[in-house]
Amino acid sequence: MTEAVRPKPDECRARSVAQARAKAPLRWAIAATLFGSATLAYCQAGGSFPLIRTASAQFASTLPSVVVSYPLQHDEDARIAFLGQFSAVNRVELRAQVGGVLSEIHFQDGQIVHQGDLLFVIDPTPYEINLAQAKAQLASAQAKYILAKQELYRAQTLKETTFGTAENVDERTADASLAEAAVEAATATIRDAAFDLQHCNIVAPFTGRIGAHQVSIGSLVAGSRFSTSPTTLLGILVSLDPIYFNFDMSEADYLRFETYRRAQGTKFEGRVMIRLSDETHFLHPGQLDFVNNEIDRSSGTIHARAALPNTDLSLTPGAFGRVRLTVSPPAPALLVPDASVLLDQDQHIVLTVADDGTVVPKTVEIGGMRGGLRMIDSGLTAQDRVIIDGIVRANPGMKVKADPGSIKYDAPDGQQ
Repeated sequence: MTEAVRPKPDECRARSVAQARAKAPLRWAIAATLFGSATLAYCQAGGSFPLIRTASAQFASTLPSVVVSYPLQHDEDARIAFLGQFSAVNRVELRAQVGGVLSEIHFQDGQIVHQGDLLFVIDPTPYEINLAQAKAQLASAQAKYILAKQELYRAQTLKETTFGTAENVDERTADASLAEAAVEAATATIRDAAFDLQHCNIVAPFTGRIGAHQVSIGSLVAGSRFSTSPTTLLGILVSLDPIYFNFDMSEADYLRFETYRRAQGTKFEGRVMIRLSDETHFLHPGQLDFVNNEIDRSSGTIHARAALPNTDLSLTPGAFGRVRLTVSPPAPALLVPDASVLLDQDQHIVLTVADDGTVVPKTVEIGGMRGGLRMIDSGLTAQDRVIIDGIVRANPGMKVKADPGSIKYDAPDGQQ
Protein backbone atom coordinates (compact mmCIF):
# COMPACT_ATOMS: atom_id res chain seq x y z
CA MET A 1 0.00 0.00 0.00
CA THR A 2 1.34 3.32 -1.04
CA GLU A 3 1.90 5.87 1.78
CA ALA A 4 0.48 9.42 1.24
CA VAL A 5 3.07 12.12 0.96
CA ARG A 6 2.44 14.96 3.44
CA PRO A 7 3.34 18.49 2.22
CA LYS A 8 6.11 20.29 3.95
CA PRO A 9 5.38 23.32 6.19
CA ASP A 10 7.09 25.74 3.83
CA GLU A 11 5.03 24.50 0.93
CA CYS A 12 1.74 24.98 2.93
CA ARG A 13 2.72 28.55 3.87
CA ALA A 14 3.47 29.44 0.30
CA ARG A 15 0.24 27.94 -0.94
CA SER A 16 -1.87 30.02 1.64
CA VAL A 17 -0.18 33.26 0.61
CA ALA A 18 -0.89 32.49 -3.05
CA GLN A 19 -4.59 31.82 -2.32
CA ALA A 20 -4.92 35.06 -0.28
CA ARG A 21 -3.36 37.06 -3.11
CA ALA A 22 -5.79 35.46 -5.53
CA LYS A 23 -8.87 36.48 -3.39
CA ALA A 24 -7.74 40.10 -2.63
CA PRO A 25 -9.23 41.64 -5.80
CA LEU A 26 -12.61 40.16 -4.89
CA ARG A 27 -12.60 41.75 -1.39
CA TRP A 28 -11.67 45.15 -2.79
CA ALA A 29 -14.44 44.87 -5.34
CA ILE A 30 -17.04 44.14 -2.62
CA ALA A 31 -15.77 47.06 -0.49
CA ALA A 32 -15.90 49.40 -3.46
CA THR A 33 -19.46 48.32 -4.24
CA LEU A 34 -20.60 48.96 -0.65
CA PHE A 35 -18.90 52.35 -0.56
CA GLY A 36 -20.54 53.35 -3.84
CA SER A 37 -23.97 52.36 -2.54
CA ALA A 38 -23.44 54.40 0.62
CA THR A 39 -22.29 57.40 -1.41
CA LEU A 40 -25.38 57.21 -3.62
CA ALA A 41 -27.63 57.04 -0.59
CA TYR A 42 -25.84 60.07 0.92
CA CYS A 43 -26.39 62.11 -2.25
CA GLN A 44 -30.04 61.08 -2.49
CA ALA A 45 -30.56 62.06 1.16
CA GLY A 46 -29.48 65.61 0.45
CA GLY A 47 -26.00 65.37 1.83
CA SER A 48 -26.74 63.65 5.17
CA PHE A 49 -26.83 60.07 6.15
CA PRO A 50 -30.37 58.78 6.98
CA LEU A 51 -29.22 57.11 10.15
CA ILE A 52 -27.75 60.34 11.50
CA ARG A 53 -30.83 62.37 10.49
CA THR A 54 -33.18 59.84 12.14
CA ALA A 55 -31.22 59.99 15.38
CA SER A 56 -31.41 63.78 15.40
CA ALA A 57 -35.18 63.70 14.84
CA GLN A 58 -35.63 61.18 17.62
CA PHE A 59 -33.63 63.40 20.00
CA ALA A 60 -35.73 66.43 19.11
CA SER A 61 -38.96 64.50 19.64
CA THR A 62 -37.94 63.61 23.19
CA LEU A 63 -38.24 67.28 24.32
CA PRO A 64 -41.43 68.00 26.33
CA SER A 65 -44.04 69.82 24.24
CA VAL A 66 -45.80 72.92 25.64
CA VAL A 67 -48.14 75.55 24.21
CA VAL A 68 -47.04 79.18 24.54
CA SER A 69 -48.60 82.55 23.79
CA TYR A 70 -47.83 86.21 24.30
CA PRO A 71 -49.87 87.86 27.10
CA LEU A 72 -53.18 89.26 25.93
CA GLN A 73 -53.26 93.06 26.00
CA HIS A 74 -56.59 94.67 26.90
CA ASP A 75 -57.80 97.97 28.41
CA GLU A 76 -59.11 97.30 31.91
CA ASP A 77 -60.18 99.45 34.85
CA ALA A 78 -58.94 98.86 38.40
CA ARG A 79 -61.39 97.32 40.82
CA ILE A 80 -61.46 96.47 44.50
CA ALA A 81 -63.62 93.80 46.10
CA PHE A 82 -65.02 94.08 49.64
CA LEU A 83 -66.69 91.56 51.89
CA GLY A 84 -70.16 92.64 52.98
CA GLN A 85 -73.57 91.55 54.15
CA PHE A 86 -77.11 91.94 52.86
CA SER A 87 -79.71 93.70 54.95
CA ALA A 88 -83.37 94.55 54.56
CA VAL A 89 -84.41 98.05 53.54
CA ASN A 90 -87.31 97.78 56.01
CA ARG A 91 -87.37 95.62 59.12
CA VAL A 92 -90.01 95.77 61.81
CA GLU A 93 -90.70 93.93 65.04
CA LEU A 94 -94.41 93.20 65.19
CA ARG A 95 -95.68 94.01 68.68
CA ALA A 96 -99.21 94.42 69.94
CA GLN A 97 -100.47 97.87 70.92
CA VAL A 98 -103.26 96.29 72.96
CA GLY A 99 -103.19 93.46 75.42
CA GLY A 100 -105.28 90.34 75.41
CA VAL A 101 -105.40 86.72 74.36
CA LEU A 102 -104.01 85.85 70.91
CA SER A 103 -106.89 84.17 69.08
CA GLU A 104 -105.77 83.85 65.43
CA ILE A 105 -102.62 83.53 63.29
CA HIS A 106 -103.12 84.04 59.56
CA PHE A 107 -99.79 83.06 57.98
CA GLN A 108 -97.28 80.26 57.65
CA ASP A 109 -93.84 80.84 59.11
CA GLY A 110 -91.48 82.19 56.43
CA GLN A 111 -94.31 83.15 54.10
CA ILE A 112 -94.23 86.13 51.75
CA VAL A 113 -96.93 88.55 52.92
CA HIS A 114 -98.19 91.72 51.29
CA GLN A 115 -98.92 95.13 52.72
CA GLY A 116 -102.27 95.09 54.54
CA ASP A 117 -102.44 91.30 54.97
CA LEU A 118 -103.91 90.17 58.31
CA LEU A 119 -101.25 88.46 60.43
CA PHE A 120 -102.45 88.20 64.07
CA VAL A 121 -105.78 88.69 65.85
CA ILE A 122 -106.10 89.46 69.55
CA ASP A 123 -109.46 88.61 71.12
CA PRO A 124 -111.50 91.77 70.39
CA THR A 125 -114.35 91.09 72.87
CA PRO A 126 -113.15 93.40 75.68
CA TYR A 127 -112.53 96.20 73.20
CA GLU A 128 -115.90 95.74 71.54
CA ILE A 129 -117.46 96.20 75.01
CA ASN A 130 -115.41 99.35 75.59
CA LEU A 131 -116.54 100.74 72.25
CA ALA A 132 -120.19 100.02 73.06
CA GLN A 133 -119.83 101.78 76.42
CA ALA A 134 -118.20 104.77 74.74
CA LYS A 135 -121.05 105.01 72.26
CA ALA A 136 -123.59 104.91 75.12
CA GLN A 137 -121.74 107.68 76.91
CA LEU A 138 -121.82 109.74 73.75
CA ALA A 139 -125.57 109.24 73.41
CA SER A 140 -126.08 110.33 77.04
CA ALA A 141 -123.87 113.37 76.61
CA GLN A 142 -125.67 114.38 73.44
CA ALA A 143 -129.06 114.13 75.20
CA LYS A 144 -127.84 116.33 78.06
CA TYR A 145 -126.43 118.79 75.57
CA ILE A 146 -129.76 119.05 73.78
CA LEU A 147 -131.56 119.64 77.11
CA ALA A 148 -129.01 122.25 78.14
CA LYS A 149 -129.48 124.17 74.89
CA GLN A 150 -133.27 124.13 75.36
CA GLU A 151 -133.02 125.42 78.91
CA LEU A 152 -130.67 128.14 77.75
CA TYR A 153 -133.21 129.17 75.10
CA ARG A 154 -136.00 129.41 77.72
CA ALA A 155 -133.83 131.45 80.06
CA GLN A 156 -132.95 133.86 77.30
CA THR A 157 -136.65 134.18 76.36
CA LEU A 158 -137.72 134.81 79.96
CA LYS A 159 -134.98 137.39 80.36
CA GLU A 160 -136.67 139.52 77.75
CA THR A 161 -139.69 139.67 80.06
CA THR A 162 -139.91 140.40 83.76
CA PHE A 163 -139.96 136.64 84.62
CA GLY A 164 -136.29 135.94 83.87
CA THR A 165 -132.98 137.08 85.30
CA ALA A 166 -129.49 137.49 83.95
CA GLU A 167 -128.11 135.06 86.54
CA ASN A 168 -130.41 132.32 85.26
CA VAL A 169 -129.17 132.88 81.69
CA ASP A 170 -125.57 132.62 82.81
CA GLU A 171 -126.23 129.37 84.62
CA ARG A 172 -127.94 127.83 81.61
CA THR A 173 -125.13 129.00 79.33
CA ALA A 174 -122.60 127.25 81.55
CA ASP A 175 -124.70 124.08 81.61
CA ALA A 176 -124.85 124.07 77.80
CA SER A 177 -121.08 124.49 77.54
CA LEU A 178 -120.50 121.63 79.98
CA ALA A 179 -122.87 119.42 78.03
CA GLU A 180 -121.08 120.25 74.78
CA ALA A 181 -117.72 119.39 76.35
CA ALA A 182 -119.15 116.10 77.57
CA VAL A 183 -120.20 115.29 74.00
CA GLU A 184 -116.68 115.99 72.74
CA ALA A 185 -115.19 113.83 75.51
CA ALA A 186 -117.54 110.96 74.70
CA THR A 187 -116.62 111.29 71.01
CA ALA A 188 -112.92 111.03 71.90
CA THR A 189 -113.64 108.01 74.06
CA ILE A 190 -115.29 106.35 71.09
CA ARG A 191 -112.26 107.06 68.90
CA ASP A 192 -109.98 105.62 71.58
CA ALA A 193 -112.06 102.47 71.95
CA ALA A 194 -112.29 102.11 68.15
CA PHE A 195 -108.49 102.49 67.91
CA ASP A 196 -107.96 99.69 70.42
CA LEU A 197 -110.47 97.49 68.65
CA GLN A 198 -108.84 98.16 65.29
CA HIS A 199 -105.40 97.20 66.65
CA CYS A 200 -106.64 93.85 67.78
CA ASN A 201 -105.87 92.98 64.15
CA ILE A 202 -102.13 93.18 63.39
CA VAL A 203 -101.54 93.62 59.65
CA ALA A 204 -98.37 93.72 57.53
CA PRO A 205 -97.10 97.33 57.23
CA PHE A 206 -95.24 96.47 53.99
CA THR A 207 -94.60 93.56 51.64
CA GLY A 208 -91.91 91.14 52.76
CA ARG A 209 -91.13 87.82 54.39
CA ILE A 210 -92.52 87.07 57.82
CA GLY A 211 -90.43 85.09 60.27
CA ALA A 212 -91.56 82.48 62.77
CA HIS A 213 -94.39 83.47 65.13
CA GLN A 214 -93.11 84.08 68.64
CA VAL A 215 -96.37 83.33 70.48
CA SER A 216 -99.00 80.68 70.04
CA ILE A 217 -102.77 80.90 69.92
CA GLY A 218 -104.17 81.21 73.42
CA SER A 219 -101.15 83.09 74.80
CA LEU A 220 -101.71 86.26 76.76
CA VAL A 221 -100.20 89.16 74.90
CA ALA A 222 -98.93 92.23 76.73
CA GLY A 223 -99.55 95.42 74.82
CA SER A 224 -100.15 99.05 75.65
CA ARG A 225 -99.78 102.38 73.91
CA PHE A 226 -98.89 104.16 77.11
CA SER A 227 -96.84 101.69 79.15
CA THR A 228 -93.04 101.96 79.13
CA SER A 229 -92.67 98.23 79.82
CA PRO A 230 -91.81 96.08 76.78
CA THR A 231 -94.71 94.57 74.94
CA THR A 232 -94.91 91.04 73.56
CA LEU A 233 -92.94 90.37 70.36
CA LEU A 234 -95.22 88.58 67.93
CA GLY A 235 -92.89 88.22 64.92
CA ILE A 236 -90.40 89.97 62.64
CA LEU A 237 -91.13 91.15 59.11
CA VAL A 238 -88.40 92.17 56.63
CA SER A 239 -88.70 93.61 53.14
CA LEU A 240 -86.88 91.85 50.29
CA ASP A 241 -87.15 93.98 47.16
CA PRO A 242 -85.07 96.09 46.91
CA ILE A 243 -82.32 95.00 49.30
CA TYR A 244 -79.22 96.64 50.79
CA PHE A 245 -75.63 95.42 50.71
CA ASN A 246 -73.47 96.88 53.51
CA PHE A 247 -69.66 96.87 53.48
CA ASP A 248 -66.70 98.72 54.98
CA MET A 249 -63.72 100.26 53.15
CA SER A 250 -60.31 100.83 54.65
CA GLU A 251 -59.06 104.39 54.72
CA ALA A 252 -56.58 103.75 51.89
CA ASP A 253 -59.26 102.18 49.67
CA TYR A 254 -61.68 104.98 50.50
CA LEU A 255 -59.17 107.66 49.53
CA ARG A 256 -58.46 105.85 46.26
CA PHE A 257 -62.19 105.60 45.56
CA GLU A 258 -62.78 109.25 46.43
CA THR A 259 -60.01 110.34 44.06
CA TYR A 260 -61.65 108.38 41.26
CA ARG A 261 -65.13 109.70 42.10
CA ARG A 262 -63.98 113.32 42.13
CA ALA A 263 -62.16 112.81 38.83
CA GLN A 264 -65.31 111.37 37.27
CA GLY A 265 -67.46 114.27 38.44
CA THR A 266 -70.94 114.10 36.97
CA LYS A 267 -69.95 111.00 34.96
CA PHE A 268 -69.75 108.95 38.14
CA GLU A 269 -72.70 106.53 38.18
CA GLY A 270 -71.93 104.53 41.30
CA ARG A 271 -72.58 101.18 39.68
CA VAL A 272 -71.30 98.11 41.54
CA MET A 273 -71.42 94.35 40.98
CA ILE A 274 -72.14 91.84 43.74
CA ARG A 275 -71.77 88.08 44.01
CA LEU A 276 -72.88 85.61 46.64
CA SER A 277 -70.49 83.46 48.64
CA ASP A 278 -71.26 80.39 46.51
CA GLU A 279 -70.83 82.19 43.17
CA THR A 280 -67.65 82.69 41.15
CA HIS A 281 -69.01 85.53 39.00
CA PHE A 282 -70.39 88.94 39.90
CA LEU A 283 -73.94 88.55 38.61
CA HIS A 284 -75.96 91.09 40.61
CA PRO A 285 -75.77 94.77 39.58
CA GLY A 286 -76.36 97.43 42.21
CA GLN A 287 -76.11 101.13 42.88
CA LEU A 288 -73.90 102.74 45.51
CA ASP A 289 -76.36 104.95 47.41
CA PHE A 290 -74.62 105.80 50.70
CA VAL A 291 -71.13 106.45 52.06
CA ASN A 292 -70.86 107.46 55.70
CA ASN A 293 -69.71 110.95 56.67
CA GLU A 294 -66.81 109.89 58.90
CA ILE A 295 -64.19 107.18 59.29
CA ASP A 296 -64.55 104.97 62.34
CA ARG A 297 -61.67 105.88 64.65
CA SER A 298 -61.53 102.45 66.28
CA SER A 299 -61.37 100.36 63.09
CA GLY A 300 -60.04 102.86 60.53
CA THR A 301 -62.84 101.99 58.12
CA ILE A 302 -65.78 103.82 56.62
CA HIS A 303 -69.19 102.31 56.08
CA ALA A 304 -70.82 102.21 52.65
CA ARG A 305 -74.00 100.75 51.24
CA ALA A 306 -75.36 99.68 47.87
CA ALA A 307 -78.95 99.02 46.87
CA LEU A 308 -79.94 96.41 44.32
CA PRO A 309 -83.15 94.88 43.00
CA ASN A 310 -84.28 91.48 44.25
CA THR A 311 -87.27 90.72 42.09
CA ASP A 312 -86.80 86.94 42.29
CA LEU A 313 -86.28 87.15 46.08
CA SER A 314 -83.09 85.09 45.81
CA LEU A 315 -81.10 87.46 48.04
CA THR A 316 -81.65 87.06 51.77
CA PRO A 317 -80.96 89.65 54.50
CA GLY A 318 -78.03 88.55 56.63
CA ALA A 319 -76.27 86.62 53.85
CA PHE A 320 -72.65 87.42 53.04
CA GLY A 321 -71.20 88.32 49.66
CA ARG A 322 -68.60 90.42 47.90
CA VAL A 323 -69.03 93.75 46.13
CA ARG A 324 -66.77 94.96 43.32
CA LEU A 325 -66.09 98.69 43.14
CA THR A 326 -64.30 100.50 40.30
CA VAL A 327 -61.52 102.81 41.52
CA SER A 328 -59.74 103.87 38.29
CA PRO A 329 -60.54 104.39 34.60
CA PRO A 330 -59.57 101.78 31.95
CA ALA A 331 -55.83 101.42 31.17
CA PRO A 332 -53.73 98.89 29.16
CA ALA A 333 -53.18 95.64 31.05
CA LEU A 334 -51.60 92.20 30.44
CA LEU A 335 -53.80 89.12 30.86
CA VAL A 336 -52.88 85.44 31.10
CA PRO A 337 -54.88 82.31 31.98
CA ASP A 338 -55.24 81.91 35.71
CA ALA A 339 -53.89 78.34 35.42
CA SER A 340 -50.60 79.77 34.12
CA VAL A 341 -49.98 81.56 37.43
CA LEU A 342 -48.26 79.32 39.98
CA LEU A 343 -48.05 79.97 43.71
CA ASP A 344 -44.53 79.57 45.10
CA GLN A 345 -44.69 80.09 48.86
CA ASP A 346 -45.54 83.80 49.22
CA GLN A 347 -45.04 84.84 45.59
CA HIS A 348 -46.59 84.13 42.20
CA ILE A 349 -44.64 82.63 39.27
CA VAL A 350 -45.33 82.56 35.53
CA LEU A 351 -43.29 80.14 33.38
CA THR A 352 -42.04 81.55 30.06
CA VAL A 353 -40.01 80.05 27.20
CA ALA A 354 -36.91 81.82 25.89
CA ASP A 355 -35.89 81.87 22.21
CA ASP A 356 -33.59 78.87 22.70
CA GLY A 357 -36.41 76.81 24.25
CA THR A 358 -35.32 77.22 27.87
CA VAL A 359 -38.05 77.52 30.51
CA VAL A 360 -37.58 80.80 32.42
CA PRO A 361 -39.70 81.57 35.55
CA LYS A 362 -40.91 85.15 36.08
CA THR A 363 -42.01 86.51 39.46
CA VAL A 364 -45.18 88.58 38.95
CA GLU A 365 -47.66 90.71 40.86
CA ILE A 366 -51.22 89.68 40.05
CA GLY A 367 -54.49 91.60 39.95
CA GLY A 368 -58.13 90.64 39.57
CA MET A 369 -59.86 88.54 36.94
CA ARG A 370 -61.05 90.01 33.64
CA GLY A 371 -62.82 87.99 30.96
CA GLY A 372 -61.81 84.74 32.69
CA LEU A 373 -58.13 85.78 32.67
CA ARG A 374 -55.77 86.92 35.41
CA MET A 375 -54.40 90.47 35.31
CA ILE A 376 -50.62 90.81 35.68
CA ASP A 377 -49.71 94.11 37.34
CA SER A 378 -45.93 93.73 37.07
CA GLY A 379 -43.10 91.25 36.34
CA LEU A 380 -44.16 90.36 32.79
CA THR A 381 -43.76 92.03 29.40
CA ALA A 382 -45.80 91.82 26.23
CA GLN A 383 -42.88 90.00 24.49
CA ASP A 384 -42.70 87.11 26.98
CA ARG A 385 -43.93 83.75 25.69
CA VAL A 386 -46.06 82.36 28.50
CA ILE A 387 -46.76 78.65 28.85
CA ILE A 388 -50.54 78.31 28.66
CA ASP A 389 -50.77 74.50 28.26
CA GLY A 390 -48.54 71.60 29.27
CA ILE A 391 -47.21 73.47 32.26
CA VAL A 392 -46.94 70.20 34.23
CA ARG A 393 -44.27 69.01 31.78
CA ALA A 394 -42.07 72.10 32.19
CA ASN A 395 -39.54 72.87 34.86
CA PRO A 396 -37.36 75.99 35.19
CA GLY A 397 -34.09 75.66 33.25
CA MET A 398 -35.09 72.70 31.08
CA LYS A 399 -35.48 72.69 27.30
CA VAL A 400 -38.94 72.34 25.80
CA LYS A 401 -40.58 72.28 22.41
CA ALA A 402 -42.78 75.41 22.21
CA ASP A 403 -45.90 75.21 20.06
CA PRO A 404 -47.76 78.49 19.37
CA GLY A 405 -51.21 79.00 20.93
CA SER A 406 -53.64 81.81 21.69
CA ILE A 407 -55.38 83.31 24.73
CA LYS A 408 -59.13 83.88 24.59
CA TYR A 409 -60.90 86.75 26.34
CA ASP A 410 -64.40 85.84 27.53
CA ALA A 411 -66.75 88.85 27.61
CA PRO A 412 -68.69 90.01 29.46
CA ASP A 413 -66.61 89.08 32.46
CA GLY A 414 -67.74 88.67 36.02
CA GLN A 415 -64.94 87.01 37.90
CA GLN A 416 -62.82 88.67 40.50
